Amino acid sequence: MTDFEKNTWKCPVCGNENTGMFCTECGAAKPAEPEKETPAAAEPADTAVKQTAKPAEPAQPVKKEEKAAPQPASVPETKQAAPAKRSHPILTALLAALFGLGGGYGGSILAMRNYAVQTETAVSEDVSAEEAVPEEETALPQENTAEPIPASVSIQDVAETASKTVVEIQTENTVTSYGLFGGTYTSTAAGSGVIISGDGYIITNNHVVEGSRKITVKTYNGTEYEAELIGTDAKSDIAVVKIDAEDLDAAVIGDSDTLRVGDTALVIGNPLGTLGGTVTNGIISATNRDMVINNQSMNLIQTNAAINSGNSGGGLFDGNGKLIGIVNAKDSGMTSSGTVIEGLGFAIPINTAYDVAQDLIENGYVTTRPTIGIGLSTLDSDYGDYKAGLYITQVYEGSGAEKAGLQEYDRIAAVDGTEVNTYTELSKILADKHVGDEIEMDIEREGEFITVTVELTGPLESMLS
Repeated sequence: MTDFEKNTWKCPVCGNENTGMFCTECGAAKPAEPEKETPAAAEPADTAVKQTAKPAEPAQPVKKEEKAAPQPASVPETKQAAPAKRSHPILTALLAALFGLGGGYGGSILAMRNYAVQTETAVSEDVSAEEAVPEEETALPQENTAEPIPASVSIQDVAETASKTVVEIQTENTVTSYGLFGGTYTSTAAGSGVIISGDGYIITNNHVVEGSRKITVKTYNGTEYEAELIGTDAKSDIAVVKIDAEDLDAAVIGDSDTLRVGDTALVIGNPLGTLGGTVTNGIISATNRDMVINNQSMNLIQTNAAINSGNSGGGLFDGNGKLIGIVNAKDSGMTSSGTVIEGLGFAIPINTAYDVAQDLIENGYVTTRPTIGIGLSTLDSDYGDYKAGLYITQVYEGSGAEKAGLQEYDRIAAVDGTEVNTYTELSKILADKHVGDEIEMDIEREGEFITVTVELTGPLESMLS
């Protein structure tokens, strides 16, 4: 017989002598014995059970310590009332049945306690249990210790780094006025720019420097330079100027094609022409917004970062400090219905702006833009025999238009099956074309309609002179 069977006890309810866990006469549970605590068990066990990610297998602890078998008697201690109470015989019977069915559960609890203690004792004394149990968590930091990689870049870090690449631009223009008090005077304007090379090339907007007789650039550290105009492009609203300097902080060029709505966006520039280095932040609100600015159809990035006059030509940066756009417009004021417009700012995608800038630096003009080779004028309303619409006013020598037989005063009715009435509509169609592509043009000439095929060319010398 085992030690467990040798222990007899007297039922406090009916006085019957028993050797099992329950009275064979009335079903009452065996009274709890005085606690016999072993030196290493109870207190840390409750804490360790909470840390165990998976249930322990009961077979291992039971085989390891047979003397622990009597301990299930201590489990109901916290779940039932003192055994001397006799006023609930039905409850006593139910508890007896529960313990009869739940013997395996008691063994599981015991096994979990033993497993937890074993887990805890395997840990070094100076490490808390919470840190020790999930050993897998230490693997990732160990792999990164040789070359730490920051989880993210803060806005403060981006602002500090990117601000050094943004400049203030002041321009002077000669303006002639007519009338009683007419004359010539000098006007000033302000904008922003971004350094794209350490030797002083700066990208900005065409409308910031167009027609200027003097351009002054102030860098982040307050140094002022007189700038040289390298090239401008009205269609893309991009211009490049250069200052005589070396070892400048140049912007890291990003990839505007990978932008997603919701990405972090920072605008850095010279708002109002007096607040150079101002940083505002927001998100990318749209990545491909078709807009018409100064009669040019443009595909722009939209952001809700604050933009004001003077920000034009400044930088739109992503959350890692890379240049993703050149700020060129904002929409503000009120709609015709009186709705206040807020948080609508726009920037030229850097993939477009940088290509144009490179062309301007190398050639002085954009060599890759397709052209029909014509001059145009829009007639807003019917005039005599001429209907309202878009008319050809000049055909350039050597152009695809000349080869196709287009003539002055031809009205462009449609291009590639799309009706055309304004230069903006034609510009939008050509934006998706390349040098060498062919287009079908429906032309009205002296009341008759003809269709011609025109091969698009690059810019011609006759157009540039």
